[in-house]
Amino acid sequence: MKILVVGTGAREHAICEALKGESELYSIMSNHNPGIARISDFKVANEGDLENVKKFALEKKVDMAFIGPESPLEKGIVDMLERAGISCVGPNKSAAKIETDKSFMRNLFEKYKIDGSLVYRVFDSYEDINDFLDEFDRDVVIKPVGLTGGKGVKIVGDHLEDNNDAKEYARHIIETKMGGHHRVVVEEKLVGEEFTVQAFSDGDHLVPMPAVQDHPHAFEGDQGPITGGMGSYSDKNGLLPFLDQKNYDDAVKIMQETINAIKKENGPYKGVLYGQFMLCEEGPRLVEYNARFGDPEAMNVLPLLKTSMVDICSGIVDGNLKKAKFENKATVCKYIVPDGYPETKFDNQPIKVDEKSIMAKGCRFYYAAVNQKNDKVYTSSSRAIGLVAKGESIKEAEKICEEATQHVKGNLYHRKDVGTQKLIQKRIDHMNEIKR
Repeated sequence: MKILVVGTGAREHAICEALKGESELYSIMSNHNPGIARISDFKVANEGDLENVKKFALEKKVDMAFIGPESPLEKGIVDMLERAGISCVGPNKSAAKIETDKSFMRNLFEKYKIDGSLVYRVFDSYEDINDFLDEFDRDVVIKPVGLTGGKGVKIVGDHLEDNNDAKEYARHIIETKMGGHHRVVVEEKLVGEEFTVQAFSDGDHLVPMPAVQDHPHAFEGDQGPITGGMGSYSDKNGLLPFLDQKNYDDAVKIMQETINAIKKENGPYKGVLYGQFMLCEEGPRLVEYNARFGDPEAMNVLPLLKTSMVDICSGIVDGNLKKAKFENKATVCKYIVPDGYPETKFDNQPIKVDEKSIMAKGCRFYYAAVNQKNDKVYTSSSRAIGLVAKGESIKEAEKICEEATQHVKGNLYHRKDVGTQKLIQKRIDHMNEIKR
């Protein structure tokens, strides 16, 4: 089978690795990602240029396309490719609104009475926001309605001093049309521990993957701005040290009810659904959905996949998705980023990646937002490379991953605390305190 993977980063590198060997692999990417390039017939081109993507897919006579990033989904890449006779792993434009339009997602929960929602409002007027926050007696989270690459969210207590600060940030979103809309979502701030469940969906059946916890803050100790994700970990039982089976199952039930609702509203949701949850005192509550694999969370689950990825993709597009089996091991992913990220001045800098030494440690590597030129790898202003290790425990995987980081050289930084016992114990203690 000929499969085209659309996308440039580490998530797409992980998808390609999962598909290689079982398919004839093609790729279209906006930068020359060396990891993807060596295992695919590739073209460096703007992945958001849908006509160009379709032309490449037709030239190569691909049977199926796997859409990695959210932006092409928002533009309707699946609709276009399917009209051209190419099946897609990824939702069509209307179903992708579960990520691309946060107000659609919240309204869906309200209409179909899906558990796990929260208090929210959508505004297009600063005056209305001002009136609402004057009356609202809890801290809030401010989000643009549209896509911002995971970097538009600001939280009172973390990035905003109080709800007055929240008013000004909301005004900024509306005035600058951040995320492509003159609208803003104001949500109650949840107290708990975040976790992610990703699942394959054929529109009816949902096949969940192991739970993962991401670390979105730029700096150690959960400090600094929200980024696209600095690393993540999963545990060998598919749960997390602070997450039990019941709460995991409750999260999956919320996701199943969501795809049922999407089918009624917009037709079958086919692809990967990413649920970001907050485990609160009363159970899991949904923070937001993504209409594709998470980055870095894809790198935690795909190396554990024992079932054929091609068979899963075929099941998604044919509507007969079966169960997927995962290796019973823990994983830790640490992202290597340009120093100072996300406000780095070290973009377009060469880095040295000793791939053989990384692999000798028992670690995997996935190239992200880098560009290979003349046999050298250069950074962009975004994340550079994800390192992923498996182990019989999170502790073992973290040790392998951290040792492997020494084999990536340049003006770079990574969060050394991702997956460490100290940070995980902090999560456990926090949940125990909440449940008291």
